[in-house]
Amino acid sequence: MSGLTVEVRHQPVLDPGFVPAVLWERAFAERVAADPRSAPVVLCVRRRDGTVFREETAVLPHLGGDAALNLKHVERLIKALLWVNGGSEILVGGHPQLAESLAAAYARSGRRAFDYDVVGRRIYGDDMAVRSIAIDDAPAPRVAAMPLGRNLDGCRIGFDLGGSDRKSAAVIDGRVVHAEEVEWSPYFESDPGYHFAGIMDSLERAAAHLPRVDAIGGSAAGVYVGNEPRVASLFRGISEADFDAHIRPLFKRVRSAWNDVPFEVVNDGEVTALAASMSLGADRLLGISMGTSMAAGYCDADGHITSRLNELAFAPVDYREDAPADEWSGDVGCGVQYFSQQAVARLARTAGIELPEEMPFADRLKEVQSRMAAGDPRARAIYETIGAYLGYSIAWYARWYDLRHLLVLGRVTSGEGGGVMIETAEAILADEFTELASTIAISTPDEQFKRHGQAIAAASLPRIAPKEATE
Repeated sequence: MSGLTVEVRHQPVLDPGFVPAVLWERAFAERVAADPRSAPVVLCVRRRDGTVFREETAVLPHLGGDAALNLKHVERLIKALLWVNGGSEILVGGHPQLAESLAAAYARSGRRAFDYDVVGRRIYGDDMAVRSIAIDDAPAPRVAAMPLGRNLDGCRIGFDLGGSDRKSAAVIDGRVVHAEEVEWSPYFESDPGYHFAGIMDSLERAAAHLPRVDAIGGSAAGVYVGNEPRVASLFRGISEADFDAHIRPLFKRVRSAWNDVPFEVVNDGEVTALAASMSLGADRLLGISMGTSMAAGYCDADGHITSRLNELAFAPVDYREDAPADEWSGDVGCGVQYFSQQAVARLARTAGIELPEEMPFADRLKEVQSRMAAGDPRARAIYETIGAYLGYSIAWYARWYDLRHLLVLGRVTSGEGGGVMIETAEAILADEFTELASTIAISTPDEQFKRHGQAIAAASLPRIAPKEATE
């Protein structure tokens, strides 16, 4: 675009067209720095409760081909601000023309109608709005921590709801006495009763190993506010009417069935980060789970979960115009197509591994893992490609998070392929982002953590008041 050259020294072996967001933004910043006519712009995303996320940047003179570069730059940053942080009001400081273009995109019938509807209406209960303001009127950042977790007293149940299985754990005073997983297929299930029955089954299985139940904590894919699902891929088969009537109050109904014990359910990515922080004794930690979809969570310098959205599945990592599209949002280049079973299925075809189109993604992953274990170089190329995606994306995520630790987990990372991914990512960081390579530790959990860590950490979410604990 307008002569912007992006050099990718470590091209993914199966996807040489990949344009890492971090490198595109670096090239754009160099163009901006070289043009004395460039101007500052402040981008903010704000919520009704006063939470503000702010990004200071600069753009080229808004003329000719450079206008398209400017719009791509600010639109992708806004997209990241919305899904990394979350909010329903977009403020553009210092550039009315860009504000007008963004307002057209993030509108009910605009190119980003999905974001308008999901982030604005469904998550935060507002019509998304884009406003042009003076730079001096841009609000200061404001974000609050959510001090959940690290409570292990009493008899607790933890559960984790994934796209292909649900996990549960029984914990007594921090000691795990039972943990298991049960396969299920919630994605396209249209009956809300299916979800309620499955959750209750997992809780009952865990409760059978406890003398009593003092608290229940859970994690699940999606966005949860006050134990209420706002949007979640787990329930994508539910009609909107049934979602409002039966899914939004789902966990209140579950809690009621368990005598209203202390109960918390949050996004599975947040519990991933919390579990890793507890296990490693680490802070400033980003956890990324590569499974049926992509989940992420973050613990800050105090080891707390924050109120950030952390839905990296929808945050862009690839800036090419013809990047793979997410079938849900319709946008291209977003994380879910690079760090999930969908990525493995997409790359398997490119690698020359022919698998039936009707084969579920989970089964395609198992086939690739089996071939990897057997030494098939085509399977190895898949993991090398995902590792290249990861290396560049870690550098991109470091723009949005204060990072010292990165935990990578999920079914995609299981087996020998996970090690190949990490090695490839570390090599890219060492070569192109040396400062980050020296400050960010990348790790994967052991097999027990991979299978049950989230459910165990979820058990620690609710706080039991002293009078609620019994001998």
